[in-house]
Amino acid sequence: MSVNKAILVGNVGKDPEIRHLEGGTSVARFTLATSETYKNKAGEMVTNTEWHNIVAWRQLADVAEKFIKKGKQIYVEGKITNRQYDDKDGNKRYITEIVADNIRLLGRKDDNEGSRENGTQRYASEAPAHSVADEVIQPAESDDLPF
Repeated sequence: MSVNKAILVGNVGKDPEIRHLEGGTSVARFTLATSETYKNKAGEMVTNTEWHNIVAWRQLADVAEKFIKKGKQIYVEGKITNRQYDDKDGNKRYITEIVADNIRLLGRKDDNEGSRENGTQRYASEAPAHSVADEVIQPAESDDLPF
């Protein structure tokens, strides 16, 4: 068994770049910054920021186009992929990307137009699988209580 899953919460570094491929498939690319703060050996607080390349396809690309803007805080779930390409000078370049399969808009309600009451809105690339947690649990009748 193997697992390839990335979960990130961070701030969008630039507005998504949207492309529409032949056949109507949409793809969005943007960067996401995650930061951690720690004390170094000298006792000073240091912040380290990592930049992640995010790729969203189809419906998630459409969501990115409408709602994701530079500076917004978002949650991204996806898989880590590596690919290579030749740059304009013919040099091989390698890039690591997170291919999103779930995106949640975070932050204040007024930061995310159309977001829900709790300040988050979830978008997934396909419908989530049905789980027991999704079922409505009916309260027990008072006569059925063991005390």
